[in-house]
Amino acid sequence: MKLSDLKTSGHPSTLACSFLYFDVSFMIWVMLGALGVYISQDFGLSPFEKGFVVAVPILSGSVFRLILGVMTDRIGPKKTAVIGMLVTMVPLLWGTVGGRSLPELYAIGILLGVAGASFAVALPMASRWYPPHLQGLAMGIAGAGNSGTLFATLFGPRLAEQFGWHSVMGIALIPLAIVFIMFVAFAKDSPSQPAPQPLKNYLHVFTQKETWFFCLLYSVTFGGFVGLSSFLAIFFVDQYQLSKIHAGDFVTLCVAAGSFFRPVGGWISDRIGGTKVLSVLFIVVAFCMAGVSSLPSLSIVIVLLFIGMMGLGMGNGAVFQLVPQRFRKEIGMVTGIVGAAGGIGGFFLPNILGTLKQMTGSYAIGFITFSCIALLAFGLVLGAGYYWRKAWRAGSEPADAS
Repeated sequence: MKLSDLKTSGHPSTLACSFLYFDVSFMIWVMLGALGVYISQDFGLSPFEKGFVVAVPILSGSVFRLILGVMTDRIGPKKTAVIGMLVTMVPLLWGTVGGRSLPELYAIGILLGVAGASFAVALPMASRWYPPHLQGLAMGIAGAGNSGTLFATLFGPRLAEQFGWHSVMGIALIPLAIVFIMFVAFAKDSPSQPAPQPLKNYLHVFTQKETWFFCLLYSVTFGGFVGLSSFLAIFFVDQYQLSKIHAGDFVTLCVAAGSFFRPVGGWISDRIGGTKVLSVLFIVVAFCMAGVSSLPSLSIVIVLLFIGMMGLGMGNGAVFQLVPQRFRKEIGMVTGIVGAAGGIGGFFLPNILGTLKQMTGSYAIGFITFSCIALLAFGLVLGAGYYWRKAWRAGSEPADAS
């Protein structure tokens, strides 16, 4: 398998547009997390409220992923993406001119979830253009759009320092408009787009054991990634008294690891199988989070978080190497369901960290809890591995049948 195969076996401009759409949408989705320290200062939030504010868009994104996932299968990913980007402009405009009260802020956060739902559109759009042996790489490239977090954490605090956090939301409209124009001009639905089915036909995926396996796994990998991305700036400021800009820089470093290694996780999974990759990565993540729970020096924490986020990013790619092997026809719906589970995991993590910090006065218990969850996910992979090998041995996922 070569990278050049992506050009000859699919549609490169659509793959690029899928990445850009997901990238700018992800940047907007996690914006409240990147600006969390400024928002917390303006509203005088408690540790619990800090975690809840940055988690609201993540939770609403989970709901909208289901909706956009069904729309992707019924009207096509391109139309769904165009609608999603238009709706995403609403909370950005609202945040620019409003957002002066906490209820308003929650409402803006809910609408920002539409940007997070782009996941359920961008990945199926890319997936349908490529054959099974390129799924991990293609889905990894499209999914690497979660690197949009880098732009939010790197530029968000700097712009907020100069112009205020309200203005940052208005500035975000510029890249969104550029990607919108490019997407309309160059993206194209795959000719293998399945015919729309009655809504009741999609419900059968909930009866499949694999759906729930993928949901649980992704709630740890993606949930951990987006949850930490949204909360780490607050953690660095509270725990290590960093400036808001320096906290954003360290978050950017950690997020870069998870974002850029997602395609690597997909590529490796194409070669040796997603379950094997996930087994190793969950152990690595558990070890790193346990190390962070001891709250060592800042330099050690950065290294552990960097490795942990790299593992979570690769895990995201590994999970979505497996999904299209099992659910080719219902990829939009299943991507929405699994993505929603990831968003729910991302909602709970900041709340766990914030709530346990308020209860115990320390972030240690929160990170220990995350470490234990990663170990439970490792056990799930081991238990599910035998079932997957037996069920798919004659199917379309030979890498994990070895």
